[in-house]
Amino acid sequence: MARRVTTRAKLTNTIIAWFVGLTIFFPILWTFLTSFKTEGDAVAIPPKFLDFHWTLENYIQVNDRSDYLLHFWNSVVISVGSTLIGLAIAIPAAWAMAFVPGKRTKDVLMWMLSTKMMPAVGVLVPIYLMFKNTGLLDTRIGLVIILTLIDLPIIVWMLFTYFKEIPGEILEAARMDGATLRSEILYVLTPMAIPGIASTFLLNVILAWNEAFWTLLLTAANAAPLTAFIASFSAPEGLFYAKLSAASTMAIAPILILGWFSQKQLVRGLTFGAVK
Repeated sequence: MARRVTTRAKLTNTIIAWFVGLTIFFPILWTFLTSFKTEGDAVAIPPKFLDFHWTLENYIQVNDRSDYLLHFWNSVVISVGSTLIGLAIAIPAAWAMAFVPGKRTKDVLMWMLSTKMMPAVGVLVPIYLMFKNTGLLDTRIGLVIILTLIDLPIIVWMLFTYFKEIPGEILEAARMDGATLRSEILYVLTPMAIPGIASTFLLNVILAWNEAFWTLLLTAANAAPLTAFIASFSAPEGLFYAKLSAASTMAIAPILILGWFSQKQLVRGLTFGAVK
């Protein structure tokens, strides 16, 4: 009887998991299919799922209208650059909070997290003016700086959680053997936390890749990433859904491929320390 109940529970959980997965995946599938439709088929009522005239015209027009490779390279530089700088700052900060905590460590962590709750539009004007006065508007360096600052609290929080799972006795043993602070972080702590650092890196790259608010407001042409590439197909006379879908597919394809090939590393990192 117990085995039958367990089997039913597993079957129910499997069905629910598939339902949730397909629900999340369907918008991506629909965008992909719409990118191969004509503009008429894209807005047809009732919607056409597979019974439409397939065409590559949208991709051809998107490439003719915009420099996809430039936007792609901007996204790579901005997302990877901001993540690497964020990790360089966050690893020592998370080490200090995890292994040398003070009375206000938890308060500092909560304060850092609370900055993510503030609406971005609330600081838009001062940041825009600072970027304008320093010549950082429409530059990759400017976007790397702003995205590093935006995502730094998340990076610190994630690394702090991973570092807390590492026994402090190991670091103490390294100190007794004469390890300096730099050696302790680089050669003892970092290798042990590679799964957590890798998952933090991947998740932050995804966050930076998908950032739209600041990339649209602080760029024009030179440093515009793929989020601006998508937005450029929204015109005052209306939305061109087929072309917009083609641009969206081209923008999300690289990050989807990255997520697909690194899913094992992501799961390993997110469950790092969960089972002792």
